Amino acid sequence: MRTLSERTAGFTDSVIRRMTRVSIQYGAVNLSQGFPDFDPPKEMTDRLAEVASIGPHQYALTWGAQNFREALADKIEHFSGMKVNPDTELVVTCGSTEAMMAAMMSVTNPGDKVVIFSPFYENYGADTILSGATPIYVPLIPPTFHFDPEVLEDAFRQGAKALILCNPSNPCGKVFTREELMQIAFLAEKYDAYVITDEVYEHILYAPNVHTYFATLPGMRERTIVCNSLSKTYSITGWRLGYVQAAPEIIDRVKKVHDFLTVGAAAPLMEAAVTGLQFPDSYYQNLQAHYTHMKDLFVSGLKDIGLPFTEPQGAYYVLLDISEFGYADDEQFCLDLAEKVGVGAVPGSSFFREDVNHLIRVHFAKKDETLKAALDRLADIGKMKR
Repeated sequence: MRTLSERTAGFTDSVIRRMTRVSIQYGAVNLSQGFPDFDPPKEMTDRLAEVASIGPHQYALTWGAQNFREALADKIEHFSGMKVNPDTELVVTCGSTEAMMAAMMSVTNPGDKVVIFSPFYENYGADTILSGATPIYVPLIPPTFHFDPEVLEDAFRQGAKALILCNPSNPCGKVFTREELMQIAFLAEKYDAYVITDEVYEHILYAPNVHTYFATLPGMRERTIVCNSLSKTYSITGWRLGYVQAAPEIIDRVKKVHDFLTVGAAAPLMEAAVTGLQFPDSYYQNLQAHYTHMKDLFVSGLKDIGLPFTEPQGAYYVLLDISEFGYADDEQFCLDLAEKVGVGAVPGSSFFREDVNHLIRVHFAKKDETLKAALDRLADIGKMKR
């Protein structure tokens, strides 16, 4: 038989989703894959029940149902101040995963270079390779996860066509300051590059941190391709509703790529999700309060146990430092943690380009009782020491 694709020969399965399967195998509390164990807003699920009876059940417009895009444009304008044309500046995708892939394939050519901050969500490297581009990794330096402006500019000097910016960041929970974003914007303009943003955690922030929409910075509207999703804001990760927002000439290309990737997002789910897009400000205030409560509960428990960690500024992930346990292999540590302690986590090495094997990622988007159960089990983590 002829050989398979060389481009994908080095791929493994998703380490994050593999650790969910490991958690199930050992009956562990799953703090690995980032989805909540509480329900979406009742208004949305009630509307979904209605839609199940009356439809729509057939294809929506390829780039998203009209009423969904109009509601989405209104929400974007409300929170960012950007007036967005729902017909020419938005494409609805099957989650932000497809949004990022469609953006990458619309912007890059084989042989182009793309800057990725490390640590990074694992899909970014794969998306770059699938697009035929080459990633250039720029480290975010712990514990504050800041970048060295000179190292970043050196990446642009190498001819980078685009930069991927996850803000707030998965996995480290960093919220980029306006000053940092202005440095990135300056380099994007200086070296004529695009910035592809992943803003799925835009509403999950911890005071006093504030989310700045990159496309609102001076001169950046035309250079920014926003990839976003409803998954985390409305606790509907399984609905797979995402979108790309960009200038009309970019969206025109994204529409064509999206059409051949997935044809379109699920029509009944878009119809039900319009309800969420029209929620008042109080919903987002309550969301932030809820996540702040979960964060405080979880990190307080980690402090009581004595586990060193980085406290997030946004998103819902915590990086735990496992140096004291004597493991040379963080993946083996996570396997043993699931089996012996009963908590699922993700090895940090899957997020870093650098040689990092002393960190693991856990998340706290869980009910109080789930977090307390996980902390009770983690209190017995001392048995992991070698």
